Amino acid sequence: MRSDSEGRLEMRLQPVGVVRSEIETPMMSADEADLTLTERMENVKAYHRRVQECECDLVIDPQYTELLDGIEAFSHVLVLYWPHLIEPARRQLRKVHPMGRKDLPLQGIFATCSPARPNPVLVSAVPLVARTANVLTVRGLEAVDGSPIIDIKPYSKNYLQVESLKMPAWMEQIHQEMEIGSARRST
Repeated sequence: MRSDSEGRLEMRLQPVGVVRSEIETPMMSADEADLTLTERMENVKAYHRRVQECECDLVIDPQYTELLDGIEAFSHVLVLYWPHLIEPARRQLRKVHPMGRKDLPLQGIFATCSPARPNPVLVSAVPLVARTANVLTVRGLEAVDGSPIIDIKPYSKNYLQVESLKMPAWMEQIHQEMEIGSARRST
């Protein structure tokens, strides 16, 4: 590793595989800017329903196949991936309205789950459906087709679970609105 002019380490990541999914576009797009809040939230809920039902393949480079040995003993995995369709200019954003919603307060990028960040590494915990050689089939991964996979880890609640989780009111509001949409579907 080398250091930059300010003494920070420069890093280089190489993908270990690629996501193959029927999801081809990210959730938020510029053509939604003129939608009402209700229309935008309905689109978000529909997108999330589609993601939750979708199975996709994590195609790991053959040279890393043996690194998957034993992964099938886990019910869930963490997938770290790169949102390759994020425009470079969006990685320069400093503040955003969460989910593009102007009714929510402007927040620093690191206080949101926005994929538009300086190092857009995204992580999802998803059920592992199957393993066939160098391919893992998972359900509910929001990554779009072609997303480079950075890493795969087994999910362990003892390692990752936190007690007394605190979130700001705006994020609680988003979660409640998403749950209301789920509750209406299941009744």
